[in-house]
Amino acid sequence: MTADLDRIWRDEWGRLLALLVGQFRRLDLAEDALADAFEAAARTWPRDGIPANPAAWLLTTARRRTLDRLRAEAMAARKEPLLVVDARTQEEAQRAMADPGDGPAALTDERLRLVFLCAHPALAPEAAAALTLRLVLGVSTADLARLFLVAEPTMAARLTRARKKLAVAGVPFALPSAQRLAERVDVVATVAYLAFTAGYAPGSGPDVVRAELAGEAIRLTRLLRTLISPYDDQHRSATAHLDALLALMLLQHSRRDARVDANGALVLLPDQDRSRWHGDEIDEALTLLGPFTEAPSPHDRRTTEVLLQALVAAEHAVASSAALTDWRRIAGLYAVLEERAPSPAVRLARAVAAAEADGPQAGLALLVDLDESLPHSHRLPAIRAELLCRAGRGVEAEAAYQRAISLCANEAERTHLIARLAELDSGQPRGR
Repeated sequence: MTADLDRIWRDEWGRLLALLVGQFRRLDLAEDALADAFEAAARTWPRDGIPANPAAWLLTTARRRTLDRLRAEAMAARKEPLLVVDARTQEEAQRAMADPGDGPAALTDERLRLVFLCAHPALAPEAAAALTLRLVLGVSTADLARLFLVAEPTMAARLTRARKKLAVAGVPFALPSAQRLAERVDVVATVAYLAFTAGYAPGSGPDVVRAELAGEAIRLTRLLRTLISPYDDQHRSATAHLDALLALMLLQHSRRDARVDANGALVLLPDQDRSRWHGDEIDEALTLLGPFTEAPSPHDRRTTEVLLQALVAAEHAVASSAALTDWRRIAGLYAVLEERAPSPAVRLARAVAAAEADGPQAGLALLVDLDESLPHSHRLPAIRAELLCRAGRGVEAEAAYQRAISLCANEAERTHLIARLAELDSGQPRGR
């Protein structure tokens, strides 16, 4: 039952929340009511069974909770009778269903409206991204903390401040006008990228990949690209950024079926069955990247960063086998990326590529001084352990594996790390 409710949460939270915000125009009420509805489901469904239409049950329950709260507020204020409150909410519901918003009429997706609500300029971009992932896609606060490399209480406080700021600003629940579109696109693109990362490489839980979350991020990117397409002349840089972002996501997502074996265990890239990669998605991504390689032109930092990552993913996609991967080309791309947009994550990826191209010592040299920048990441000690193992430094590798295991909250990755440590202890570590 818990697994079913978790799945329904992931699948339906964003859509249901958007419907409630559209009807009642109150983010605080909508979020609280929907959380109450899921809590009620956790209490009653194990006893009564899952309803035939779980989403409808949750929406009805949340609407009743919201009406109860509005009635209580009206009585406390003694400003208007209860019938007026009920009449107003019905009127707002009808208006929400009939009014597609003030943006292009072709896009009336409620979750997209909710994304733009969270991406309002009143919020800092990082706060907007975190709030959107939480409200629209249902990413847990714990996973958001790992994604943003902060402590969980810090993330919880950040989300609370963002909600309050939106409430004070009185942000409307509507798509932005064409004139205000550009200022929102950058934040939404960041949201989509972070959402994809949360699905492609979950920080916690049993899953190697959360394909539905990654797929939702791709859907969001496609919708945003469609939204700005009538304004390509005014927003060419945004269009280029979204094309590169969509290509990157498709290339990574194309490998989803090969990343897990029949038992749900993690399968690393060199061991993946490439016949299980989705060729149609790879072809679409390479087509999107075509204009960038055929007619190179200067791009802003954001687009350059995403484009270089997409080109790395493309190198993996076009290699017919792991042995034929052009690691020297990949290491070069990461070197350029670190020069243009330096970050600890980029250095980590560059170290892996350098080790493949020039041996483990080259990779280990690039890991020096990263611990302070990535104190909570299990991937840094995991990569260091692998390279130390290859370099024949077994004692140091064992200590690094133990640290990686202690930091890893993803069950599949943790199982893999434990197995690698066992191989090392047995004196027969598997080569890479």
